[in-house]
Amino acid sequence: MTSSDILLPGTRRALLHRVATAQSEGRTPSLVAAVRRDGQIAWSGARSCLDGHEPDGDTQYRIGSLTKTFTAVLVLRLRDEGLLDLDDPLEKHLPGTDAGQVTVFQLLGHSGGLGAETPGPWWERTPGTTRPELSDVLGERPAIHPSGHRHHYSNPGYTLLGSLVEKLRGDSWAEVLRREILEPLGMDRTTPQASAPHAGGWAVHPWADVMLPEPAEDLGLMAPAGQLWSTTTDLLRFAAFLAQGDERVLRASSVEEMRAPAAPAEAGDWGGTYGLGLQAVRRGNRTLLGHTGSLPGFLATLWFSVEDDVAAVVLSNATSGPPVGTVAADLLQIVADAEPRIPDPWRPLPEVDEELLALTGPWYWGTQVHALKLLAGGGLELQPLRGAGRASRFQARPDGTWTGLNGYYAGETLRVVRADDGTVDHLDLGSFVFTREPYDRSAAIPGGVDENGWRGLAL
Repeated sequence: MTSSDILLPGTRRALLHRVATAQSEGRTPSLVAAVRRDGQIAWSGARSCLDGHEPDGDTQYRIGSLTKTFTAVLVLRLRDEGLLDLDDPLEKHLPGTDAGQVTVFQLLGHSGGLGAETPGPWWERTPGTTRPELSDVLGERPAIHPSGHRHHYSNPGYTLLGSLVEKLRGDSWAEVLRREILEPLGMDRTTPQASAPHAGGWAVHPWADVMLPEPAEDLGLMAPAGQLWSTTTDLLRFAAFLAQGDERVLRASSVEEMRAPAAPAEAGDWGGTYGLGLQAVRRGNRTLLGHTGSLPGFLATLWFSVEDDVAAVVLSNATSGPPVGTVAADLLQIVADAEPRIPDPWRPLPEVDEELLALTGPWYWGTQVHALKLLAGGGLELQPLRGAGRASRFQARPDGTWTGLNGYYAGETLRVVRADDGTVDHLDLGSFVFTREPYDRSAAIPGGVDENGWRGLAL
């Protein structure tokens, strides 16, 4: 099956129409896009103002702040290897920066309170050699907000993370990136410097159909915040990794950690939340994860939906104009809505744990009824049967207890409490007692149960 056979003709035409409209109305020299689903590129398309010279999945564009996600993966690798803790202050590993009180976690999620940009000349349009030291990147007043109090996007913060990677690896950020992410994932068209074929960056005049070439500067110390060039093909490989993990780079639980919100949404024009190197936005009833990026002459966006198993990339070579973030979200939505993912067939469990099976069914927290379900893989799920409430999944511990994985009870302990004769008396979930009947008189419930039991109107 070729990529052109994966999607229906109507879906392919809708995707092409969206890309063509974006290039035309956005007045960009070129725009290239691609969509991935079910483990392969399902569609790609491009539009260009140069007839016969449309870019393709092998054409490099600069991706700007999408670079930050790569840097975040390198930092999470250091954590997984035990070389740092996310709650470590920067000073522990990279002393003398005047931002040492900020934690690694805060830098990853842009909640360290550091300034958004560097002091001095516009860093995106000046050579990196004008900022040879971290002090030139941070300036005399690195922090403009208290650390940990709010989300405030910081390009210098990711410069610090790149320097942290270099310090702990004893090698350049670019070399560590190549060795630990790009080579294992087969991303040989993602590079710090442009490699032909690549697009040139342009500024389009806002009031006339004329163009001006933009400089493509080497960002120096700022490279971990926005240096990379890449292609739609490579970025869709990266999206698959961010959705599923890859043991050669980062395990699934760590990429899932990257996707979780790390800081409250910023007031004003920030329309989503931020994880650890990943943006998250709500589009209708789905969550899109990924990152946007821009540098003079270029715009880029990668969005993916884990639930739909769909990812979309849009790259453009204009300083401003096409709303590539919106276009990428539209492409993803076109595919996910027009051709919904076919669920895997239901299958019974390969074997039954009789003790776990005996725990399933209704449990009462006071008078509220919950259902305990046995999941594939041996996990448990507890959720209210009526209305909204506290629902969580649990995984087993070696000591016979269970740990909450999500929701209100994330990290909390579920214990099966047994009576003297070995029968189950109740479930203890973070001190809350769940019984088989509402306020079961035979169970050990704090405060006890009135000996007269339930009663009607005549008290």
